[in-house]
Amino acid sequence: MARSVHLVSTIFVFLLLLLVAIEMGPIMVAEARICESPSHAFKGVCMSDTNCASVCLTEGFSGGHCVGLRRRCFCTKPC
Repeated sequence: MARSVHLVSTIFVFLLLLLVAIEMGPIMVAEARICESPSHAFKGVCMSDTNCASVCLTEGFSGGHCVGLRRRCFCTKPC
């Protein structure tokens, strides 16, 4: 009986560690910095990150997203 309790607790700890490892995802050694700049071509209130990113691509950036209470489009690229 004591042996089965030990086995169940060991399996539980193993499953818990596995769950934590899955939730953390891959471990990144170094993360690239992302630079942001307000879009010069986007007009109006930024309501969609997709539209903002599309405009930023035409400006030579790799993406973009809406930022702030005034919902401005900011373009992004690796520094």
